[in-house]
Amino acid sequence: MASSSSSSSRTWRYRVFTSFHGADVRKTFLSHLRKQFNYNGITMFDDQEIERSQTIAPALIKAIKESRISIILLSKNYASSSWCLDELLEIVKCKEAMGQIVMTVFYGVDPSDVRKQTGEFGRSFNETCSRSTKEKRRKWSQALNHVGNIAGEHFQNWFVCFLLINFVIILFS
Repeated sequence: MASSSSSSSRTWRYRVFTSFHGADVRKTFLSHLRKQFNYNGITMFDDQEIERSQTIAPALIKAIKESRISIILLSKNYASSSWCLDELLEIVKCKEAMGQIVMTVFYGVDPSDVRKQTGEFGRSFNETCSRSTKEKRRKWSQALNHVGNIAGEHFQNWFVCFLLINFVIILFS
């Protein structure tokens, strides 16, 4: 793992990268988070700014690597997207290699369902894995277990959004 001094002296293009399933959170939680971060001068990667003719994957991987914090918004359909799961692999890699800060928000899912890939979350995960290799499934499962064990916030009301925003603002003050 990278030392904290090397990660703190690094220049980050973005302060925050969010990994999320768009239909679940883009127009609700994420839009409020983005608005408050912008208001407080905290740069956040915005996937809407990727040029429409550009391949998405390289731009997302680059943005993850250039972000100081990754916030993973785990929702009921997060595991239904191989894009989300591939982002998750890159985030975990950056956490281990560069000391990237990783925060989790459990948005309508139980952390245990994320760790064990059970419940509705697990059903989505299994469906996605049915279209992938066993090796990819193993890596995704390990990454979900890893982030499911990170102490995160359960989204039950907007107070969680407030706490998350304030933590990030304090971190960069």
